[in-house]
Amino acid sequence: MFDLDPVLLARLQFAANITFHIVFPSTTIALAWILFFFKRRFAATKNAIWMDAYFFWTKIFALCFALGVVSGITMSFQFGTNWPGFMNTVGNIAGPLLGYEVLTAFFLEATFLGIMLFGYKRVSPFVHNLATFLVALGTTFSAFWILALNSWMQTPVGFEMIDGKAHAVDWLAILWSPSMPYRFAHVLLASGLTASFLVAGISAYRWLKNDRGPAVMAALKTGVYMAAILIPLQIFAGDLHGLNTLKHQPQKVAAMEGLWNTQKGAPFVLFGWPDQETRSNLFSLEIPKASSLILTHDLDGEVKGLNEFEGKHPPVAPVFWTFRLMVGLGSLMLLVSWAAAYQLKRKNDITPLVAKALTLMAFSGWVGTVLGWYVTEIGRQPWLVQDLLLTADAASAVPPPMIGLSLTLYLILYIVLMTAFIKTLFYMARKGAVVTAVKSQY
Repeated sequence: MFDLDPVLLARLQFAANITFHIVFPSTTIALAWILFFFKRRFAATKNAIWMDAYFFWTKIFALCFALGVVSGITMSFQFGTNWPGFMNTVGNIAGPLLGYEVLTAFFLEATFLGIMLFGYKRVSPFVHNLATFLVALGTTFSAFWILALNSWMQTPVGFEMIDGKAHAVDWLAILWSPSMPYRFAHVLLASGLTASFLVAGISAYRWLKNDRGPAVMAALKTGVYMAAILIPLQIFAGDLHGLNTLKHQPQKVAAMEGLWNTQKGAPFVLFGWPDQETRSNLFSLEIPKASSLILTHDLDGEVKGLNEFEGKHPPVAPVFWTFRLMVGLGSLMLLVSWAAAYQLKRKNDITPLVAKALTLMAFSGWVGTVLGWYVTEIGRQPWLVQDLLLTADAASAVPPPMIGLSLTLYLILYIVLMTAFIKTLFYMARKGAVVTAVKSQY
């Protein structure tokens, strides 16, 4: 392991951190709005079941928020330890965006989270509702600033280079770079699916434990219906995002599609093994002209291949396979959520089979988010900032053994924390079932 290229080790370390970190913000962004929805339903109906659901999921929100904050700090350290060239070259743009994320989002969340968690009986209902709303707003602000930076790294505009450093000349263009609207919508919908499947999955688990009270069913329906509505929207948004990526990063799309040669009527490669040595796909199964139809909306549309970008395109196999896993998972999410929504709409309940499927899919949003992030980030290689800063040029001179040691320690810590987190979720779900069973005896 210590003999690996230090740039690769640094990339693996950052990937380990982002993989662990991203699942928590992707949960809290939408889960905060679900909590606000529970509060509004209680205000409208005066039915205590909504507050029962609110209090249960507030605890999970707090856990996700805490782990998201801690894991986010380690990522910021890596900018200095492993990637000094990043801030040295584009710090005039990245620094303010990250700073605004802290000032307008993190402080907002952290300030009002205390009221949201502990102030229910200490402040008026209006103030508590306002605190829940502001926490939800803060999570969305956080996503905006982070995605503004990431989108700019994918499609940089609004700057000029002076003495090897990027200087902003148009902040509005930087904030709303060409890929930002599509990326922002795509990530917010992904967060909605992550939170909705988590709510539906944990509620279905409680259902399987015979905890089928009104609060559990209310949360279950909220998660299922939300997922059933959002997944078609995500498919549509993903298509628009793909077309935008085709325009600005055609080499990324070529890797996603596994297309080596520029051609009209390009096929869609369902499965295959991209071989970079022969620059072809081994054992491929293709649908004729389907790629051109999807990407250009024309059966004979021209799609650029990877050979147009030789030496300046991402590693093909990781992008190719993560994209297919993401699409396959999205299709499964559509099937499960619609099946559950159909049963709830028709019978006001679900079958054990669907409950088990929802339980197994509880963390599908996490997996889908990570896969999507891999496609986005690996697909930008070899650039750290597209056409501006190469990843290798931004890396530090930290010896490989040091990076390898810290990577190993990170992985051990993250595995322990993630295992403990998931066990805690299901413990809380079982504990809720026991409490409900006790209440039913009186």
